[in-house]
Amino acid sequence: MFTRALSSLHPTRTLLLGAAVVALTAMPAAAQKATQAKKSEKLAWAKAPPFLPAGAMMAVVSGDPTKSGPFVVELSMPSGYKIPPHSHPTAEKITVKSGQFLYGMGDEMKASEMKTMKPGNSGEIPANMHHYAKARGKTRIELSSTGPFVINYVHAKDDPRTRAN
Repeated sequence: MFTRALSSLHPTRTLLLGAAVVALTAMPAAAQKATQAKKSEKLAWAKAPPFLPAGAMMAVVSGDPTKSGPFVVELSMPSGYKIPPHSHPTAEKITVKSGQFLYGMGDEMKASEMKTMKPGNSGEIPANMHHYAKARGKTRIELSSTGPFVINYVHAKDDPRTRAN
């Protein structure tokens, strides 16, 4: 019915009406992007928790990673930052916000087997899957999962909580 009504209008009116419909449809998406940008600016960034290697910053977007239930955090990593082989008891979804996020699967960090994720790319890592990561350039990711968030390093020597200083 909507298509029939458009086709009965003069071509100029159809174009104007079409533009108005597009503008009204796009407005919520634009407003949503602006809200997300403001939310990102307002994040409370702090040093990442001690279960991650030193050098990263983390901000909680929603939920509480220390409690049961869904959560979303952002992690900002300097170029060259590495997270050694580890796993989590819950699945995690990663979305790259900026920079390049390299990842691999397995018990040993192998640069030749790492895959690259660029801004806008996302993927999910299943629960208990051994994986590792590295930042190329200053990199920011969004991580969503279910808490409480736990990280289990494959090799005890890689765990920053127990490594000798």
